[in-house]
Amino acid sequence: MAVWLVRVERWTGPVEEFVERPVPDRLAAVEVWICEPRRPVLALGSTQRTDVADLAVASEGGVDVVRRRSGGGAVFLAPGRSLWLDVLLPRGDSRWLDDISLSGHWLGERWRESLKRFGVDADVYRSGLERTEWGRLVCFAALGPGEVTIAGRKAVGIAQRRTRAGARFQCLVLADWNPRDVLDLLAMDNTERERAAAELSGVATGAGVPLDALEHEFLTLIRK
Repeated sequence: MAVWLVRVERWTGPVEEFVERPVPDRLAAVEVWICEPRRPVLALGSTQRTDVADLAVASEGGVDVVRRRSGGGAVFLAPGRSLWLDVLLPRGDSRWLDDISLSGHWLGERWRESLKRFGVDADVYRSGLERTEWGRLVCFAALGPGEVTIAGRKAVGIAQRRTRAGARFQCLVLADWNPRDVLDLLAMDNTERERAAAELSGVATGAGVPLDALEHEFLTLIRK
């Protein structure tokens, strides 16, 4: 099996700056950017307006609100409870696929293999983007191509942004899943929020393994 050159970088600065970082124009090899927020973060999808969030509640709770450049719904990240890891793939890489509906499958396989190292039986979702009632609002409420499930529940979210140089796959794994983490930070009617919380309680799951150990396994496998 070939061993790939991978550059790994950890980011502990402001999350606003991290999400705005462009894909290098001369991306020559795979890069992995690991974001380690110092404060809780509500990350909105690229098409979501800021008014989707309840900025007053977020401010009171010490939660930073940012908008990432990849699509999808909102996600909540808490220090120690989430693994935010971006994989940058050059267009010249042999794993590159022009078909965006297939292009993330190889990455999902690496996550599946990483979880398997801990005895976790996971699957890669290979169908088209799910259209669910809450999917446009909350990232983990719907599945996209290449994402990973455990017992049918979303465990690894993957969003993608493409440039002329390559693709930036933004991956998120949670230690545990509670839909209220994200819903309580959104500008919603209380009745609607309660309904969403009940309906979303079983759609996603935490990885069920230590995230630092999972990160180590993933970084090992991404080189193969």
